[in-house]
Amino acid sequence: MDAITLEVMRNRFFAITEERGAALIRTAYSTNIKDRRDCSCALFDLNGNTIAQAEHIPVHSGVLPWGVKGALKTIDVESLKPGDVIMHNDPFIGGTHLPDIIIFAPIFYDGQLVAFVGNLAHHVDVGGKVPGSLTPDATEIFHEGIRFSPVKIRKEGVLDQELLRLHRMNVRTPYESSGDLMAQIAANNVGEKRFMELCDEMGADEVLEAVRELEKYCQRRMAAELAKLPAGEYEFTDYLEGDGVTTEEPLKIQVKIQAGGPQLKVDFTGTCPQVKGPLNCVRPMALACIYYVIRAVTDPSIPPNEGTFKDIEVVTPEGSLVNAVYPAATGSGNSITCQRLVDVLLGAMAQAIPEKVCAAAAGSMNGVQIGGFDPVRHEYFANGETVGGGYGGISDQDGTSGVNTHMTNTRNTPVEVLEKIMPIRVLRYGLLPDSEGPGMYRGGFGIERVLEFQTDEVDCFIASDRVKTGPWGLEGGKPAPPASFKVIRADGTVYMLPSKARVRFNTKDQLHIHTAGGGGWGAPEKRDRNLIEIDLRDGMIDAERAEMEYGYSQ
Repeated sequence: MDAITLEVMRNRFFAITEERGAALIRTAYSTNIKDRRDCSCALFDLNGNTIAQAEHIPVHSGVLPWGVKGALKTIDVESLKPGDVIMHNDPFIGGTHLPDIIIFAPIFYDGQLVAFVGNLAHHVDVGGKVPGSLTPDATEIFHEGIRFSPVKIRKEGVLDQELLRLHRMNVRTPYESSGDLMAQIAANNVGEKRFMELCDEMGADEVLEAVRELEKYCQRRMAAELAKLPAGEYEFTDYLEGDGVTTEEPLKIQVKIQAGGPQLKVDFTGTCPQVKGPLNCVRPMALACIYYVIRAVTDPSIPPNEGTFKDIEVVTPEGSLVNAVYPAATGSGNSITCQRLVDVLLGAMAQAIPEKVCAAAAGSMNGVQIGGFDPVRHEYFANGETVGGGYGGISDQDGTSGVNTHMTNTRNTPVEVLEKIMPIRVLRYGLLPDSEGPGMYRGGFGIERVLEFQTDEVDCFIASDRVKTGPWGLEGGKPAPPASFKVIRADGTVYMLPSKARVRFNTKDQLHIHTAGGGGWGAPEKRDRNLIEIDLRDGMIDAERAEMEYGYSQ
């Protein structure tokens, strides 16, 4: 296929995924999807390989093809018909955690199966032992909600009402959750329609040729980038702060990257075994982290496609934290462990290409899950939030402040929305001064958020990390201060929470959240004085910190 036609077709494929994402967000019911945009969309070939994906959530995008491939192994593909829709949320056949529900559908053209269209969305509740389904004290997958093996939620265009009733009866938020399922199905309808229109316009044979050629094109481009990496072995080790259930001992994550030529090998041998707590990752989650990092440090303009990652060999020892087996709890694997996988991968790559690698970011998605019963509305409520932090500094710029980092790409919940959907007041919300990692290019600042509860018996679940040890710096940059979670009771009692905690709040109790910033890059004393003065003027650092960390005095 000539280059111009291939480029046109590539953009058409990706436009389909982006339009589907917009449709899903606009039609969703829950705050988590319509405001926070915790969802992702992609197109797949007949084998479940990624053709194109929207620039949504990296951990979703990396896992989605494995979710489709896993499902295709368990269903009779020959029996699929137009109008069928398959749903599942099983981590052990290719997912993340149970609230992430995958829905995909076959695309038929002139009676022939030509592709699949699919998406993944994080649901506000899927049952389990706590509101929101994610609890730091889960020790097995059964604690975390209802688990669907691949099932046809729609058969030849007709919704399976029995399955929908089963779903509604097992969640605390049936209105929002049912609406989100319908939004996922509707978004796939948009993708199916657009793909068929493309076949009408270009011809099905031309479209399928473009699918094959795009995979080869992406493989060639990534192979060229991998060949540019300095040959050698690069190792890095980092730790999580315990599993929150059986141990507070550090959990080791170790990686060795072998570069040289158009292939790359990533080996997690030496990483600790899977744990009792919900920090476990299944293999597709580890693969998603690798895909994100390699694309970020080589050429991010290479389209995310099956061919892009075909020459990357990955070793994930079975039964380890990066390849957990049934019935491991996986609820916090993507929000905590995946972030640390990115840290160790970047730490290793920094030895090869330091100018392209940022220092450690906040180190966790800082998950805060809140739920309970609202006596005023006489209904259950639940909401999950990932409170952002700071990106690490890099060789030519400061880290970004107050954003979700790396494997997540969600927005925050606006204060007005949060106070409307739950009996909560937000007393304070903004960037946290003095939370950056000092450096020639400093890390981004973390976030301060203070919540006051307006009713009794509200369950809150903290799933975080980097509370004991702050995000590290690079090339002489310093680490950022650690995160912290503080409880102030209505009677004035004050105490600190660990990084993984389950706590109950009553009226007028407060939760003070301080997230970590990013590590610094380069020696702090080399920082431009004008940049220091800007941070002083904006109140982000004080005079004492400027002098102590940067050697600056007026």
